[in-house]
Amino acid sequence: MATDDLLTALKVYEPELIAIRQDIHRHPEVGFEETRTAALVADRLRAWGLDVTEGIARTGVVATLKGRQPGQRAVGLRADLDALHIQEVPDRPHGSTVPGKMHACGHDGHTAMLLGAARYLAEHPDEFGGTATFIFQPAEEGLGGGREMVEQGLFDRFPVDAVYGMHNMPGIPAGTFRTRTGAFLAASDTWTVVFSGTGGHGGAGAHLSTDATLPTAQFIMALQTIVSRNVAATETAVISVGSINGGDAGSPNIIPSRVTITGTARSYSPKVRDLMEKRLGELAQTQAAAFGCSAEVIYLRRYPPLITHAEPTSVSIAAATALVGAENVETDCPPITGSEDFSFMLQTRPGGFIMIGNGTGKDGSVHHVHTPGYDFNDDILTLGAAYWVQLVRSELGAV
Repeated sequence: MATDDLLTALKVYEPELIAIRQDIHRHPEVGFEETRTAALVADRLRAWGLDVTEGIARTGVVATLKGRQPGQRAVGLRADLDALHIQEVPDRPHGSTVPGKMHACGHDGHTAMLLGAARYLAEHPDEFGGTATFIFQPAEEGLGGGREMVEQGLFDRFPVDAVYGMHNMPGIPAGTFRTRTGAFLAASDTWTVVFSGTGGHGGAGAHLSTDATLPTAQFIMALQTIVSRNVAATETAVISVGSINGGDAGSPNIIPSRVTITGTARSYSPKVRDLMEKRLGELAQTQAAAFGCSAEVIYLRRYPPLITHAEPTSVSIAAATALVGAENVETDCPPITGSEDFSFMLQTRPGGFIMIGNGTGKDGSVHHVHTPGYDFNDDILTLGAAYWVQLVRSELGAV
């Protein structure tokens, strides 16, 4: 089937895909709580004739479908299920019904697009050979559902020769795609530093105390020298402070004995990641010592960098190009300092990752992911589903 015919065929599914997407949006579930969403996904997949396994990484769903053409290869396609702890803007017709939770990253759309591809391929098994594996992953937002799926033997139970992911990107036009080979999204680390002193009276006894606020202030300023003076200018890294907690607003005359500061660090290469962890700890300890305090440092490596592989990325590019033309596929886009736990899957199997344009509002406005005004663009549901189908046809020998 030609790509124009494929898009036309998938357009028939559009009302159902929109209904699924908006239903998931109305009922957001955060990481490892996606029981309703997982049940909806599993029920639809079974109704279309796929073999379904539930309960992988607690709330994950995996489905397999064999094509009728000759072939032994298998390819994995992954979507994420979870929502975020964000209060959505009011009065949206399909808005969240759960206070303080919403699909602010488009995982509702990712799930619906992959379901659309699964339905189409189930109805057209003559278009491919081998096995298409549909991976619906829980807990992408900071809890490492991708890591848990891999650790629970995802690819031992469902072997694949390559695995692919896709994410929407607000602000780039609908009908376009972006990808790159190599380091695409950043490693995501979190850190905590606790400065401890004796504290004391801020007026009458300041000279008798060791003041934990002083190393905190110096540390915040010194922290930025890691990127500006220790990381090579040809590398990319980010260190940011996310919270500072110490003392009590009701007692402004008391010097706190403890101040806790937390933040994030982003990088693309192992050597830069090692450097940032080392220098952050050194700066915390030296600043603490300079003011007679102590420092406790906790550095957690959460998500590794997302690094795509050359051959699967070329397949991704070809699939997207077949749908929207080469002029609408950016093949060497700049790296993104966001992170994605699909990186754990790419550490285990070769694969690719692509961004699909989510467009802008009718007035040209852009609501980025992880903000209360964000919403997935239902107009790209069939294009996203078509990308997955085209990828399977390319990987698994479609005629």
